[in-house]
Amino acid sequence: MIRAILFDLDETLFDHRRAVAHAATRWTESVCPGHELLAEAPALWLDLEDKHLPAWHAGQCSFAEQRRRRLREFCDRLGLPVPADQDAAFAEFLVHYESAWAAFPDAQATLEALAALDDAPVLGVLTNGTAVQQEAKLRRIGLMDHMEVVLTPEALGAFKPAAQCYLGAAAKLGLRPEEVLMVGDNLLLDAVAPTRAGMHGVWLDRYRCELSSPAESASVTRITTLRDLPGVLEALHPLLSGPSRAA
Repeated sequence: MIRAILFDLDETLFDHRRAVAHAATRWTESVCPGHELLAEAPALWLDLEDKHLPAWHAGQCSFAEQRRRRLREFCDRLGLPVPADQDAAFAEFLVHYESAWAAFPDAQATLEALAALDDAPVLGVLTNGTAVQQEAKLRRIGLMDHMEVVLTPEALGAFKPAAQCYLGAAAKLGLRPEEVLMVGDNLLLDAVAPTRAGMHGVWLDRYRCELSSPAESASVTRITTLRDLPGVLEALHPLLSGPSRAA
């Protein structure tokens, strides 16, 4: 039986892409008004997140340094001057980013629907972000009160997709991995890898991605809106059994 659901945060409950689009556009405009490549700034910023965050995850640089690397390459690629004080410049970007924080429209209603179920599962967040920033997001977008736990690499000692991350998260809940459903937008991190670790992975494919190999998602449930989650849970319950949640 599923006794807990862990959600990814960015692009699952929290509209990270929208906030980045706002921040990258506003910050670039502040440095170079009317920049001819302004429309490319949001996609470039997201690409550089994917490029530079793994170095922090692997322990090759600090969290602050991967931010500086992203900012330097962002400026280089757009032909902008690289700020002398990159930390201060990134702080200016964050002001714009935080001003656009918002939950996806389906998040609040889905969490409320799950909480209203008989034998409602424990709800939590499992994220590769830092605890301070991710908890601040949850509070700002009004979802923190739904969460029993917010689990980050700082508490678990590992980043997704390491098996240790998912096994540690289940242990923090006092559950076996098979009693936990993991939901998120990243096929590998939030669906395939947790399924390999013994959880039930659900891929939230909001943008209906075209996969080069459909077999990539064969082992996981695929949904396009969080509103489908209560139905997924109902479908799983008759197939699963297990002892009650540990005290």
